Amino acid sequence: MPTVIIVGAGIVGSAIADELTQRGWTDVLVLDQGPLYATGGSSSHAPGLVFQTNPSKTMTNLAQYTVEKLASLDAFRPLGGLEIATTPERLVELHRRAGFAASWGVPARVLGPEEAAALHPLLSPDKILGGLHTPTDGLVNAVDAVTAQAERAIAHGARFLGGHRVTGVRTTPEGRVAGVDTDQGSFDADIVIGAAGFWGPQFGALVGLTTPLLPLAHQYATTGPVAGLSGTESAPILRHQDADLYFRAHGDRIGIGSYAHRPMPVERIRTHDESAVMPSVEEFTPADFDPSWEDAIALLPALAETKVEEGINGIFSFTTDGFPLIGEHRDLPGLWIAEAVWVTHSAGVAKALAEWITTGNPGTDLHECDLYRFDPVQLTASYVRTRAQRSFIEVYDILHPLDPPADPRPLRVSPFYPRQQELGAVFTEGAAWERPLWFEANTDLPEVATVPGRDAWAARHWSKTAGAEALVTRDRVAMYDMTPLSRLEVAGPGALAFLQHMTTNNLDKAPGAVTYTLMLDEAGGVRSDLTVARLAPNRFQVGVNGPLDLDRFLRHAPDDVIVRDITGGTCCIGLWGPRARDVLQPLTTTDVGHTAFGYFKARHLNVGDVPVDALRLSYVGELGWELYTSAELGLRLWDTLWEAGQEHGVIAAGRSAFNSLRLEKGYRLAGTDMTGEHDPYSSGLGFAVKTNKEFIGRDALLNLGEPQRRLTVLTLDDPTAVVLGKEPVYVGETPAGYVTSASYGYTIGRCVAYAWLPASLQDGDAVTIDYLGTRLAATVGTEPLFDPTMERIRR
Repeated sequence: MPTVIIVGAGIVGSAIADELTQRGWTDVLVLDQGPLYATGGSSSHAPGLVFQTNPSKTMTNLAQYTVEKLASLDAFRPLGGLEIATTPERLVELHRRAGFAASWGVPARVLGPEEAAALHPLLSPDKILGGLHTPTDGLVNAVDAVTAQAERAIAHGARFLGGHRVTGVRTTPEGRVAGVDTDQGSFDADIVIGAAGFWGPQFGALVGLTTPLLPLAHQYATTGPVAGLSGTESAPILRHQDADLYFRAHGDRIGIGSYAHRPMPVERIRTHDESAVMPSVEEFTPADFDPSWEDAIALLPALAETKVEEGINGIFSFTTDGFPLIGEHRDLPGLWIAEAVWVTHSAGVAKALAEWITTGNPGTDLHECDLYRFDPVQLTASYVRTRAQRSFIEVYDILHPLDPPADPRPLRVSPFYPRQQELGAVFTEGAAWERPLWFEANTDLPEVATVPGRDAWAARHWSKTAGAEALVTRDRVAMYDMTPLSRLEVAGPGALAFLQHMTTNNLDKAPGAVTYTLMLDEAGGVRSDLTVARLAPNRFQVGVNGPLDLDRFLRHAPDDVIVRDITGGTCCIGLWGPRARDVLQPLTTTDVGHTAFGYFKARHLNVGDVPVDALRLSYVGELGWELYTSAELGLRLWDTLWEAGQEHGVIAAGRSAFNSLRLEKGYRLAGTDMTGEHDPYSSGLGFAVKTNKEFIGRDALLNLGEPQRRLTVLTLDDPTAVVLGKEPVYVGETPAGYVTSASYGYTIGRCVAYAWLPASLQDGDAVTIDYLGTRLAATVGTEPLFDPTMERIRR
């Protein structure tokens, strides 16, 4: 049995030790520089509120398991959670959060002011507009939870040692982890797990691993005795997100946490000897808390009769996107980390990591939490500092799913960026790339008048112009900037065999072939979908979905294969629409007619002065090409196509139109429509699987039974209604699934939504979608909704 060392004996480290020993891995040593079991990290001062509901299904599922496990260890008190609204906007948000809860299986209900106030002894109905009650939320005493899990792990063979500061990580000559050095001696191990919390960057530095988190101080204060609170230990935990506050009872006193103050990055973490209380506790700064105290009294007037008696600035870990950091070091096998994990998700993360280490699969979708989800530009110290502080500010903000991230911007821009600015591009951002949503230059298109309006929430970061761009793409021709979509070059003598092993479809085709294929995990779950162009016998261009695909390729590539990310040095224009050939053919001597240049084929050609790799495929369901060239020629390519397209009515179009068109055509988005929790067949992608060859996940697919759920297309019955994604779908009065992605289909005149639903549903069946507390009627459809015979693409 492997020997495991866990660095950090807080709530995450103790939970991992417990989960590993529960699976029979008993040779586990947990080391911490502090005393056991209040080690001085975030767990030692955490207020312990557990609100399970999250826009992320993964994070909700991790919290659900944490509640279940800690309750079984008598370390969780199910007091219920109450999130209150004092503004109309927040009340809408609570209905949205109730939708998340229904989608992910958490019991929750939006209450009126009287019913909500009755749950808490200090609340008055005239202070609130309503509340979201989640009866299974509650309170964890973090140190008790650490102790309970540690003691159970010890009972199964684990050891815990306090007062051991890790000073180095030892490796074998072959490049695997071999153990750790501490100030008290060295220890051997086959696996080392970093669960060091806000010390994570320091631990990562020992092995050359960038750990992109920022320690930030968060204020927590405790009042003196509060009249009317004594004997009400069953009061629910309370969130007043309109003021960035939360509350919990401490006997007859109230604890108040605030995210309303300025971000307070901790430049240097004190040692245990230097700390007045513990390393994770900074001195309280009353002036930062004063506005929050006034807001607390405004909501709970009984607090005016007392005062703040104690306070801390407690350190927690914040990442650039608010998700944890979980995974194995790519260049040092056997070295794992689980950082930036809060109490709420601790046991769930520990279970997933233990499953991942012992079986090779975490058993749940962790792509949002994966250590390697970031591009290199997102790992710079300045980027992490700026975005992590933004994560702190936005903890309780009402965030629209299309809200663009803030600074640092612009950071990554395509060669077409100057032309996009000239056309009035309205930008969003993804993976640090500037991406046009739509173009103000198109506001005078006559098609704009035909686009229906939408409600205020759905209309944020949207314009009727986006609908017009979609319609023009269907009717004439449009240019799309596809540069931000990640591209890899896979080359070498073993390239074909490697890609055949990594993906599901048959890639053994002549150069010039383009193939849509999937990358699965060992359990048969869909990790990604790929577009593979064989440009030469031993050279392939692989369109991937981001850094996680690159990471997987790098981990598996043999010595005779080179994998490199070519995204930044290249660019791409998607030229799509019925007149795309009319634009392209006069610019090249290559015959781009359908017979000479068929669908899903690749050719090298010249577009004017620009050499291009042209792939005849379309993510919008129209005739056209993806045209790739080197970055320094990108602007010339844009200008050449733009000038030639004027007589054919060409426009530039953005991501909003793009998303609408791909949903009309039924094209999936990996990580959104399907994840590692879904197999290809239930995802509607069985056509991309060839089980007559060997590939990762094949054996698991051969043992699948009939799917119980499938990705299902829905259209909303009301032609003016719109949903945005993650809403619960009801069959009758029962939540039966959830929407993955949705957009208005301007061609078909209905909102299109894809959802995971029971496989028993048939074409024409009626369902409803809960949108911000209102049930919208929808109908199961047959896909693709648009151009089912593929005539428009293959002409």
